Amino acid sequence: MLNKLDDFPIHQTPEPIAHPATSDRNVYDRTWFNGYASDGSYYFGIGMAIYPHRGILDCAFSVVQPDGRQHCFYGSRRAPTERTDMTVGPFRMEVIEPMRRVRVVLDDNPSGVSCDITFSARTAAIEEARQTLWSGARRVMDATRFDQFGRWSGVVRHPDGEIKVTEEMCHGTKDRSWGVRGVGERDVGGAPVMPKGIMFLWAPLFWDDHISHAIFFDGPKGEALVREGITAPLYASEAAIPPGVEDGLDQRMATARHRIAYHPGTRLARTAEIDLVPLEGDIRTISLDPILKFQMKGLGYGHPVWGQGMWKGELEIGGESFDPRQLDMLAPENLHTQQVVRASDGKSTGIGVLEQIAVGPYAPGGFTEFFDGAKG
Repeated sequence: MLNKLDDFPIHQTPEPIAHPATSDRNVYDRTWFNGYASDGSYYFGIGMAIYPHRGILDCAFSVVQPDGRQHCFYGSRRAPTERTDMTVGPFRMEVIEPMRRVRVVLDDNPSGVSCDITFSARTAAIEEARQTLWSGARRVMDATRFDQFGRWSGVVRHPDGEIKVTEEMCHGTKDRSWGVRGVGERDVGGAPVMPKGIMFLWAPLFWDDHISHAIFFDGPKGEALVREGITAPLYASEAAIPPGVEDGLDQRMATARHRIAYHPGTRLARTAEIDLVPLEGDIRTISLDPILKFQMKGLGYGHPVWGQGMWKGELEIGGESFDPRQLDMLAPENLHTQQVVRASDGKSTGIGVLEQIAVGPYAPGGFTEFFDGAKG
């Protein structure tokens, strides 16, 4: 099963590129973006992924503004052999220049959500630590991810209006990941396995001349499964980024820590603090103040109908709109959120997002059941 990429010297195994190195049915390759205004006046998210052993390519685009509904487009199709074919019905993603510029187009469709926007990088690519999580003797997640921070331009339209997206106003993060993680319909059969809780936190932040980033996976007791803190240069323009893929100037922390105060009766952060602990020198404590909430189910995460990697047919598109203020925030599909946050380290201020999901018992949050909320 050959495709166009087989003409390049990029092979990692004797197999063609279309043949993953693992037979795990949950192998995936995903591109994800967010974009948000520096004043919190809008947020949009984009996701697109291929699941080779499930034979599916799916995508989503979702946008929210303060005091308004969150509008969502979903698309799914049989996966093409060509990995360079990143189209799903009216949706397409175009890599204009690798590691620099990407265009996302969503043509008019029944969801009422459309866009023509371009991401322009402002950092070199930043590779996160490999993320490996276990369930007994099985690796349920084994993935690599890199991030880039940048700016967006173009236009987004939704049933309640239009957003003119400008590089002066719109920040964004690009997230490319691949490997194995739980997607699609659950595996069935075999001896039952008791699920365990997990907490995930992800915080990419823009400052005047640099970015900071922190990634956490915690177990039920708050034990560290993955902890990483990073800072890296932020360039004034795409052209100012040094040639190549990585600039070698990112700084890796010895570790990172987090503290979250929750809205009572929910698992949603009311405020948060992150400590970046360097190899040498003083700890940098960053306080985060949320100003706009986005439900990640609008990109398929935990969605009961449009969940990622679920077979919908040869080509299927859909959409929905909902009021994020009227949701049951303890329903499983609503636990996963991103919030636009203002950041401060006591000396300077920044803007970014805080992504979080806590499922199951989690001692630092005071959660003792799978879906209980914070005490008042």
